[in-house]
Amino acid sequence: MRASRWVRTVLLLVILAFCCYGLAAAWPQVHPALSQLRWYYIAASLAAAMAGSACMMLAWRALLADLGSELPVAVAARVTFVAQLGKYLPGAVWSFAAHVELGHDFQVPRRRGAASVVVALAISVAVGLLIAAAALPLSSPDVVRRYLPALALVPVIVVCLVPPILHRILNLALRIIRQEPLERPLTWRGLGIALGWNVIGWSLYGVQVWLLITDVARDGTHSMLLAVGAYALAFSLALVLVVFPGGIGARELILVAALEPVLAHGPALAVALATRVVTTACDLAWGGLAMALGRSARVAAADTGAARRQGGRHRKDSSRGPAPGPADAASQGPSVPEVAA
Repeated sequence: MRASRWVRTVLLLVILAFCCYGLAAAWPQVHPALSQLRWYYIAASLAAAMAGSACMMLAWRALLADLGSELPVAVAARVTFVAQLGKYLPGAVWSFAAHVELGHDFQVPRRRGAASVVVALAISVAVGLLIAAAALPLSSPDVVRRYLPALALVPVIVVCLVPPILHRILNLALRIIRQEPLERPLTWRGLGIALGWNVIGWSLYGVQVWLLITDVARDGTHSMLLAVGAYALAFSLALVLVVFPGGIGARELILVAALEPVLAHGPALAVALATRVVTTACDLAWGGLAMALGRSARVAAADTGAARRQGGRHRKDSSRGPAPGPADAASQGPSVPEVAA
């Protein structure tokens, strides 16, 4: 896959075929639900989903930069949004491998790319479960009792994300797979930036669901908290279920269960199906834009690399001190060409 562009192209076509198959299989149920929705609510929901995905991409970019590889936004977007199409294949290994290999195309060491993806996933799940634990008790206590074992994982994940502990865990994992340890640990600053982007991203994902709830159930603003908490819970738990392509099925079941205490089964199912369509459209839209960014991403990466090399030369030259003046040159004796002459 690394050596052949044709193999990458075929894999991409297979991924797109799985995406289209998923939409076609669910279309008989999706169409009646979509017929109840107004187009401008769907468009607003899609915009919120795309904005949320962009925030998650920026969270990963911040983690990668903190580990030592700073990518331009266009490059990070191309790597993230092309790689995430792999989640529609069974198992999470496709998306993970694509993320690492596409990053390696832009001079990101594989062990650093793998560590950044794992940490980004752990932070995303931890923040999502924290938001669910904070929002759902205020809007749907029954859901909290049903998924209490999953929410109990939050303290464990939070402890493992403490930078000194996280660094040891990552290096242990790299040692097990016979890889060199990371050159530098994750800092509190990098972790804080990633957490901030995650909170914004989960909030925008919640807005995506709330817009659909508002249109299907003609609900008001009081369902906002439920939408944010329910989707954070469903998406976070579905991320753990790597057997299902893109969490298909698992996410909808959890979301319907989380919405049913305040919504009838029909509207809850309609919202879940519409959300799946919106998120799939979001993935395909970002994937298409990321592939269109291919040339500009490479130019941005080349410019960044040239600037770093130039900056390195300047720093190296400046460390040698000021250039000698005429008097200094005379006092230092003849130059090499003069000696040679």
